[in-house]
Amino acid sequence: MIRTGKISKIAGPVVVASKMKGARMYDVVSVGNENLLGEIIELEQDRATIQVYEETSGLRPGEPVVSKGMPLSVELGPGLLNHIYDGIARPLQLIMDKAGDFITRGVDVQTLDKKTKYTFKPSVKKGDTVRAGQILGTTKETSIIEHRVLVPPGVEGKLKQIESGKMTVDEIVAVVSTKKGDVKIPMKQVWPVRRPRPVSEKLLPDVPLVTGQRIFDFMFPVAKGGVAAIPGPFGSGKTVSEHSLAKWCDADIVIFIGCGERGNEMSDVLYEFPELIDPKSGKPLMERTVLIANTSNMPVAAREASVYTGITIAEYYRDMGYDVALMADSTSRWAEAMREISARLEEMPGEEGYPAYLASRLAQFYERAGRVTTLGGKKGSVSVIGAVSPPGGDLSEPVTQNTLRISKVFWALDAHLAYSRHFPSVNWLTSYTLYDESLAPFFNKNIEKDFTELKKEAFVILQKEAELKEIVQLVGPDVLPENEKLVLETAKSIREDFLQQNAFHEVDSYCSLKKQYLMMKTILRFHELAGEAIKRGVKTAELSALPVKEKISRMKYDANFEKNAPSLWKQIEQEVKA
Repeated sequence: MIRTGKISKIAGPVVVASKMKGARMYDVVSVGNENLLGEIIELEQDRATIQVYEETSGLRPGEPVVSKGMPLSVELGPGLLNHIYDGIARPLQLIMDKAGDFITRGVDVQTLDKKTKYTFKPSVKKGDTVRAGQILGTTKETSIIEHRVLVPPGVEGKLKQIESGKMTVDEIVAVVSTKKGDVKIPMKQVWPVRRPRPVSEKLLPDVPLVTGQRIFDFMFPVAKGGVAAIPGPFGSGKTVSEHSLAKWCDADIVIFIGCGERGNEMSDVLYEFPELIDPKSGKPLMERTVLIANTSNMPVAAREASVYTGITIAEYYRDMGYDVALMADSTSRWAEAMREISARLEEMPGEEGYPAYLASRLAQFYERAGRVTTLGGKKGSVSVIGAVSPPGGDLSEPVTQNTLRISKVFWALDAHLAYSRHFPSVNWLTSYTLYDESLAPFFNKNIEKDFTELKKEAFVILQKEAELKEIVQLVGPDVLPENEKLVLETAKSIREDFLQQNAFHEVDSYCSLKKQYLMMKTILRFHELAGEAIKRGVKTAELSALPVKEKISRMKYDANFEKNAPSLWKQIEQEVKA
């Protein structure tokens, strides 16, 4: 039922309306004469407090407020991919066509194109019994993604009618006879963004999300359906890391949310993404990507909504049986939007001014990730990788700490490494993954049986290097015995030849799991043989000067290294033993 009230108070993005008796929490409202979009976030008697998703300057008390009687929802259907949206799922291209280069207030555009006709091919027939989540048919959304039209959640019964041929997203493709009557199903669904879409079962995180980045896959892997956090100070490479993950990870669909990032940084994304070529298909990457752009100068309320919009779209494609990777850059800006709105509501602040419910809101968002069995019986996943931008690089601040409580992978970016031109600038001593145990069987079975043993050995060497560096800083490297000098040399090789990766090199930008294993095996093979040579009286400096060391340093640029590795091992053996 539509409720109409009047503006009684305006405080930035927060508006209070009176005479709203009967309105409900999280109802969408139209605010003022310009019909600005807002959402009810607090109710007291007949007064409704509204967060407005658009600029509120010029609003006056007394202007009308109209409740639309439904929560903030997003249209889901064919046509979502290959588009760029704002925080509340309005296509930026359509806004530009309608209002010009600058987003004007009150622009009403639909998420989905209602005129385009898609060829619907049914996969069920009249008289079949269908249930929620079952695939009714398919249509080609882009040249590489098949869109599967699903029975909406809560619908079960006998198929009374099924169509085929070209039709728009609003046209009825099926009619299901249920206990409560006939239900007409179009190609699109409308879903409230704050409500998780239902699933049949959550599965164990035992399949890795392969990213092609050695520091992530080999040292700190994330599972499909897992949650990873990338905290780091300004300039440490969070955005470039997320771009690399979006391009190379083995997900079917990519959702990239630019949440409160600087306008120039977001414009780079908007220009670069449409030009990126999908390495799997050779087609534009945008054909399996949804971009949500909400820059730091846009209204804070829409920033708060943008992450929910993104995760709802991700869940929709997961329900089709796809693996989805969602990148949120950055959740700190989202938390800052919550803090600002909380202050306008005069709520009691928590730590550093953030609202007391910061932890629960972060948990509600990240808990929507997971690898699942869908209602229709397929397996799909939503993996969430959230960048965190702690002020001054302070990882003890509330957003980072509350994110760590939820995420199982922590990729800590280090400003010192970034300034040393070591990229990805992930600190291997402070980062961690809690998926090691569940992913170990996959790596040992599908790559090599000693995959996890190699990783443990590499970690031991890197940790030993950190201890020896303290001694070296005090008394110099010359006092160390030869075997400890070798540890320093091997650790340097792991850092520079393995962990460093060039995101702009045509070969090194992506590294397969097999190649990662062989590269580490090569470094540790040299370490093992060099250790035996040192016992025979050979100096570490002589071993470091061997010609094969240069080949080891260049193996990451070898496109055929998986074939060439055995010959390099033979050369290492010959030179070290000689």
